[in-house]
Amino acid sequence: MNERIPYLREKANKLPLSPGVYQMKDSGGKIIYIGKAKALKNRVSSYFRAIESHNAKTYRLVQNINDFDFIVTATELDALVLEASLIKLHSPKYNILLKDDKGYNYIKISGGDYPRITYALQTDDKSAEYIGPYTGGYTVKQAVEEANKLFKLPTCNRKFPRDFGKERPCLNYHIGRCMGVCMGKLTPDEYRKHVDEAINYIKHGSKQSIERLTAEMEEYAEKLEFEKAAEVRDRIAAIQKAELSQHIYSSKKTDYDVIASALNGELLSVAVVKYRGGRLVDKENIFIGETLDKEQAVEDFLVEYYSEKTEMPKELYLAGEIEGKELLESYFTDRFKHRVTIVYPKRGEGLTQVTLAAGNASEYLALRVGRTAKEIAALEDLKNILGLPRTPSVIESYDISNMGETTRVAGMIVYRNGRPYKQGYKKFNIKYVEGIDDYACMQEVIERRFQHYLDGDESFSPLPDLILLDGGKGHVSAVKEVLDRMGIEVSLFGLVKDDKHRTRAIATEGGEIQVNGNKKVFSLITQIQDEVHRFSINFQRQSHGKKQQTLELTRVKGIGEAKAIKLLKEYKTKKALKAATQEQLAKTAGVNEETAKELYLFIQEIL
Repeated sequence: MNERIPYLREKANKLPLSPGVYQMKDSGGKIIYIGKAKALKNRVSSYFRAIESHNAKTYRLVQNINDFDFIVTATELDALVLEASLIKLHSPKYNILLKDDKGYNYIKISGGDYPRITYALQTDDKSAEYIGPYTGGYTVKQAVEEANKLFKLPTCNRKFPRDFGKERPCLNYHIGRCMGVCMGKLTPDEYRKHVDEAINYIKHGSKQSIERLTAEMEEYAEKLEFEKAAEVRDRIAAIQKAELSQHIYSSKKTDYDVIASALNGELLSVAVVKYRGGRLVDKENIFIGETLDKEQAVEDFLVEYYSEKTEMPKELYLAGEIEGKELLESYFTDRFKHRVTIVYPKRGEGLTQVTLAAGNASEYLALRVGRTAKEIAALEDLKNILGLPRTPSVIESYDISNMGETTRVAGMIVYRNGRPYKQGYKKFNIKYVEGIDDYACMQEVIERRFQHYLDGDESFSPLPDLILLDGGKGHVSAVKEVLDRMGIEVSLFGLVKDDKHRTRAIATEGGEIQVNGNKKVFSLITQIQDEVHRFSINFQRQSHGKKQQTLELTRVKGIGEAKAIKLLKEYKTKKALKAATQEQLAKTAGVNEETAKELYLFIQEIL
């Protein structure tokens, strides 16, 4: 524990309730974190209260704070501007620091009389033209492939005019994907006109291309060149068809960016998808890593990301709401000298686009953390459906399994980041509850589990973000009594089954939440419920088998229940018992030679 906490807490409580910037420093005086605040006292003092409840990154930050400094500003906007400049100046360890270590992508237009449009990673060909750079290779490759296809440009390895007439036209010509340049019927000027149209399409999107091609078609028609007019008409139709069938277009012809994030535990990834003139032109994925707070991290990302840009679109579409919306709008409007608006799309095309961006963020994060995008998305959706304070990184689930009154056990399973964490699984024998009472049994198990945690047992750490009980609202109410009494704050829900023992809904104290409309969440909680049931049933069968063996061993004169249990703990299987010598059995059970002999014979002949 940081011994400076009492001093820091006292100092923070003396701060003014004014907007400003604070700078956290380590023991060497180095700035390790810079933040802004609407009210300095409230924000800074929050670091030094309830320290154990902080997430991992905030906890490490607090442990390394030796002192802090602050600067009072006139407005919250001034604090935001100052924070951005100070972060750029000092690059503090615990702030989001975007590193420009990405490779860039370009669209290359080669030189010569018959240029090709291709995808490139370098700009080392002095004779070529380049469009870019782009940060997203996928969108560049897609744009190149689409332009070549729509404008019937060659993509083969032949060189023109050298290879004119040397071979028959390839398959692309015969299926209408290439204009057949290899036949030598197009002059360089005619061919270049097609290339220029493709470049205009890449740069400005379908709307301007259609307008230009329509004017060209009408010009050919006026000149009675109907064959050429028909060719241009077919090209317009192809562009319109492509526009309808792909998600890279937008009905909005203004410029805007779509930003969404994905969280796995405390690791954050952000995707920025860029639309210009009604067309998706670029996509950028940024791995943030550990965060102090997701919502604040997204705000900090927006400030740093756009502070490095020389221009900014008029609209930002965000997948989730942020507290500092108006403040950021003012900051960006002032910086870029035009109105910037933050939008939260709730339906239609905008919602589709933020969903696409969120999918990109999830896929990229999945690659970085070794999880699938579905697992990450399921946890995010589960958080939203249940109204959890954060994405549940650690989930615990419990199930009681009875075989009459003789064998009553419970299983506890753990899921971490959407997958079973079998090192955390626990087994409980019911010790104190008389008779068959599922509610009381569940209360006993939960109390014993969290008492282990309060006693400092590391095998029961950390606290879960979410508890899912195999049972309905009655189980939830019974367990909540125990958690409240012990002072444990963990989100708690039940898993309700239908008549066929299949997951049906999530139970709360007040009712049920239907989840079968969300396939990812429904699949996750079904997996959890099936796994905890499997684990507890297997434990019950093992326990019942051992009890039966215990009863069998007590048939030997001189072997009571305590001695039988000792033997079964030492020799866990019937095979191991049979392999034990008479001397080993005597030592384990603590019996004389005669009793040991009878025991040995009983095991060999009857057990």
